[in-house]
Amino acid sequence: MLFIDEKEQAALLNMEEVVEVVAESLRAYSEGKTDTPLRYVLPFNEANRYLVMPALSDELKVVGLKTVTVAPNNAKSGKNTIVGSVILSDYETGETLAVLEGSYLTKIRTGAITGVATQYLARQNAETLCVIGTGDQAQGIIKAVLAVRDIKRIQFYNRTYEKAIRFAKQVQSEYTNIDVEVFDHVDKAIEHADVIVTATNATHPVFNRALEPGVHVNAVGSFKPDMQELPSHAIAKADKVVVEAVDAAMEETGDLITPASEGIFTKADLHGELGNIVASKIEGRLTESEITVFKSVGVAIVDIAVANYFYQKVLEQQK
Repeated sequence: MLFIDEKEQAALLNMEEVVEVVAESLRAYSEGKTDTPLRYVLPFNEANRYLVMPALSDELKVVGLKTVTVAPNNAKSGKNTIVGSVILSDYETGETLAVLEGSYLTKIRTGAITGVATQYLARQNAETLCVIGTGDQAQGIIKAVLAVRDIKRIQFYNRTYEKAIRFAKQVQSEYTNIDVEVFDHVDKAIEHADVIVTATNATHPVFNRALEPGVHVNAVGSFKPDMQELPSHAIAKADKVVVEAVDAAMEETGDLITPASEGIFTKADLHGELGNIVASKIEGRLTESEITVFKSVGVAIVDIAVANYFYQKVLEQQK
């Protein structure tokens, strides 16, 4: 049995490859070729959550279990807010093949899902990315969006301005050919953005202004019914609202539950699942002016598929 830590995963990573792996796992999910139960959530220590997520796919020949603790207050002490592990088992024998450190894997998985959504829903000529929230997930998101679009400018906003400044400097040092700017007002940060990403633990909408025609939004942060990153009008007025899993999204995220409770959005208003766009069963972006929104709540089969990607990479190195 292997243990694959964060450092080893980072060394093995090819984001373009992971985006493809995630796209295939989402397609399999939407085609009913996985067994992915709704995640089980156990609250503890007031704000913390313990999430248990098994998943398997006969088509992909993968089976595994992801466990995650989400501790929002960890950020105050400089610790990761998301901590966990993924156990990958042998599809034939059930034996444990590997245990993977889960924080980095989650960051890469979240990024890759964002990459898939951006690939199918953002304009081909998208050049400006806005990132709201500069925490654990933002690095993977940026890497994935850059893997599928020729981004020339990134606009940052974080509730703590100094944190956004530090993060922007790190991004600038890694991507020297991209212009970066930090804004102290979120509604200015999203102005003229082609792609907007919200990656926060917000309980209330993180911006207020109306979305501009042609923009694509990836909302990948808030994951509970009482959490809401996007203003309800952004969901209600979007031309297409896409999710990974219809049932999970309508039950787990306030970004959809809140506008539904306000009577301005229903399950029938969802365009559909991202995996069905990948499979060409439903259409992605059709016009330059469409406003598209992808709301992610995560499905465990994606984590297991990414874990298998890293495991197979290790095996290749050992040959």
